[in-house]
Amino acid sequence: MPKRSPRTRNKLFIQNFVVGPLETNCYLVADPATKEACLIDPGADPDILKKALDKNGFRLKFIINTHGHADHIAANDSFDVPLYIHKLDKDFLADPVKNMSRAFLFNIVSRPAAKLLEDGDKLGLGGLTLEVIHTPGHTPGSISLKLEDVIFTGDALFQQSVGRTDFPYGDGRALIDSIKKRLLIYSDDTEIYPGHGGPSTIEAEKAGNPFIAE
Repeated sequence: MPKRSPRTRNKLFIQNFVVGPLETNCYLVADPATKEACLIDPGADPDILKKALDKNGFRLKFIINTHGHADHIAANDSFDVPLYIHKLDKDFLADPVKNMSRAFLFNIVSRPAAKLLEDGDKLGLGGLTLEVIHTPGHTPGSISLKLEDVIFTGDALFQQSVGRTDFPYGDGRALIDSIKKRLLIYSDDTEIYPGHGGPSTIEAEKAGNPFIAE
């Protein structure tokens, strides 16, 4: 399973693990000072994620799903911590049709969320704060998460691409609107860490992403 080297900068630890058959990016995020950590989109390979937590001495505080598709939620129940998801995607967790696992001949379900997120919510992680940005389009409850100079964009904005909207509950117009009005407003040097593929910056996506060209 590919993984990228961790980044530790400005009192912030991020490590990306590419998990599962759809190569979903799962992010381990932590405050190195307090050792509090969260997982964003644990879609598979929980044993590897647990080893990374143990290796760094991190204490997992919560899990955040950027949306409810199966490749982002499949390992939720492997961790005994609170689970957070946007309120509009809460039903995806227990519904294999909505979360698309049934389409691939699986029945993936997750326990209910302990907290239903809304736009503007702030989640404390040690001395860090993650801010919820509602970015619907890929699913109704898709969110991005801003943490200092980084935004985890889920399946909204990718490196030179955008999330699919041809699945049930997708909305192409809403997705482009979300990207332009909720993500591209941040400074050009803001890094984006998407749900699939490599990282990018707001500047690079403004300049070259063909899906959001004016």
